[in-house]
Amino acid sequence: MLPQFGTAIRKNLNKGVSADAAGSTPDKASVDAAWLVLEAANDLGDQVAIDACRRVIDAELNGTVAGRADLDLVLDYFR
Repeated sequence: MLPQFGTAIRKNLNKGVSADAAGSTPDKASVDAAWLVLEAANDLGDQVAIDACRRVIDAELNGTVAGRADLDLVLDYFR
């Protein structure tokens, strides 16, 4: 399966994303996006995005809260 980029992935991801200003536990779509963005950010050498993706992925694995800024970066990365 080919990864989705741009508008198609944002439409799919934004369906289930809801969080307060402090952050939220990432949903499955946010974590899937974080993996896609992590791959692209690694290719581009974008350390800020790499770190944000890792925090979102770690939050999902640990059941903790992902920061709103990290989620926003991940979801808006391909805009």
